Amino acid sequence: MTSRSNTVPLRALAGALLLAACPLVLAQYMWLDDKGVKQLSDRPPPPNVPAKRILKAPGKPLFNPNAPAEAETEPAPAAEPKRPPTLAERNADFNKRKTDAAAAEKKAGEDAQRKADIAANCDGARKNQLALDQGVRLSSYDKNGERGVMTDQERDDLRKKTQKVLAECK
Repeated sequence: MTSRSNTVPLRALAGALLLAACPLVLAQYMWLDDKGVKQLSDRPPPPNVPAKRILKAPGKPLFNPNAPAEAETEPAPAAEPKRPPTLAERNADFNKRKTDAAAAEKKAGEDAQRKADIAANCDGARKNQLALDQGVRLSSYDKNGERGVMTDQERDDLRKKTQKVLAECK
């Protein structure tokens, strides 16, 4: 009769052996023979099988039927594998995105300020137009700071300027 303490190490040993054998099971080859029949084996295909017809090999991804077909006569030029960006490249990309975002934010702020200035200008022009249309005598100040009443000619000139500004506000 075996005790329970003896079976635990045996089970662990059996599990370890199964795990060690797993890579051997995964080492399978799949290729198409001369007749187009799919062959499966744990050994490499014969040397007369072209590399294009080897569908699966250890270390080679599975065949993708949607991938563009390559010419059998000319092997494709070896493409340089894409390497991950270095820390300096990632930092440069981050700094570029940061400056682009700051520039976009500054431009948006300038656009908002410009629109606010235009709205304030239009509001002032509407108030001027209202005062001019009421017919009340308006006063103005000259370059010396002296106050004077607007003449009818000055009033008409100011009305024309105000109407031009209001035409652009619509």
